[in-house]
Amino acid sequence: MPEAISAAELRDRIEADNLDVLFDTRAPEDYEDWRIAEAENVEYSGSDDELVGDFDPEAYDTNDEIVVTCATGRSAGKFAAYLDEVEGFENVAHVEGGMEDWSLVYDVVPIATTRDDLELLQLQRRAKGCLGYLIGSKRTGKAALVDVTRATDAFEDAAAERGYEIDRVFDTHIHADHISAGRGLAEKYGVPYHLGEPANTRDPQFEFDPIEPNETVEVGDVSIKAVHTPGHTTGMTAYLVEDEALLTGDTLFVESIGRTELQFAGEDAKSGARVQYETLQHKIATMPDHVKILPGHFSLTNCGEYIDVEPGMPMFSTVGEIWAKNEIIQLEEDEFVEHMFDNLPSKPPNYEKVIKTNLGVYEPDDEDERNELELGPNRCAATEDSAVADD
Repeated sequence: MPEAISAAELRDRIEADNLDVLFDTRAPEDYEDWRIAEAENVEYSGSDDELVGDFDPEAYDTNDEIVVTCATGRSAGKFAAYLDEVEGFENVAHVEGGMEDWSLVYDVVPIATTRDDLELLQLQRRAKGCLGYLIGSKRTGKAALVDVTRATDAFEDAAAERGYEIDRVFDTHIHADHISAGRGLAEKYGVPYHLGEPANTRDPQFEFDPIEPNETVEVGDVSIKAVHTPGHTTGMTAYLVEDEALLTGDTLFVESIGRTELQFAGEDAKSGARVQYETLQHKIATMPDHVKILPGHFSLTNCGEYIDVEPGMPMFSTVGEIWAKNEIIQLEEDEFVEHMFDNLPSKPPNYEKVIKTNLGVYEPDDEDERNELELGPNRCAATEDSAVADD
């Protein structure tokens, strides 16, 4: 009988190079839109329990280590049983929860700091490219969580395993690619939920604890300063941690910069790009070169290939490195604005409804709709490829 494994176990097998074949049984159009890089498409109907596409079992060895995934786990289980019972494959497993669960798998990665009391953890959502953070004060045992997604257990477990009490929860902005769970998590623990005060320009339909630009709050003995960084959105706020790390949200990435036309439309989008230029050149560029840039996302293709990053490894750069290597940032203002609208990636799927959900003006019907709204990689960068020049 085929083994059922979790999406996290699939990640571990991929990391350890401990599988020969990964089959994805979704419809070809879904597979082309978003997939795991190692996966091969073999369409199989879970409802009809039959092959839809072509499959040649003789192309594979019956001793191969095979894993099967699909959208939610149903089709994968049936195809795994077919491989085992009909075709005689001996080492078959299927992923419980399929690509829905894969989209919620996290890696928890430490970020080195110079201050002994400060702990920074980067939570990497490898299938979607979302990055969240834990900011911990070791001496006091207090921690803040930043850009929390619906996979709240990843954030809560990261805090609990290190003995932290959750003291504050932050979002950098009103997200367009995933549903924030920050407000709900703050309510669960009875702690402040922060957005930058300029987020009020988006008219959120809920109460939050606003942080004014340049205001500093404390988490234990760790200082976090709000830095208003408009461009991607009017309310975008980065968080400067102890003058050594800037959590930039969707303003600045390791390999690119944030796009500006998800909130702004038409000619307003070019105005947004000028605001983005001003933010980059007159707020972030003026910080010391050593300040770490910790972004809210990393880029990956629909094919599941990672751009200039490696999951499970720290994803950050510094102010000095970015201004030396990012070709978009080195452009003059007018060139920068025009470049922002050349060859933009497609918009994040369902982004308008995701924004409405995060503004509190729309409530998805159930967990299935939430999953559907979030499927696929984020597309928050202004480029499909890396903007960083090769050495």
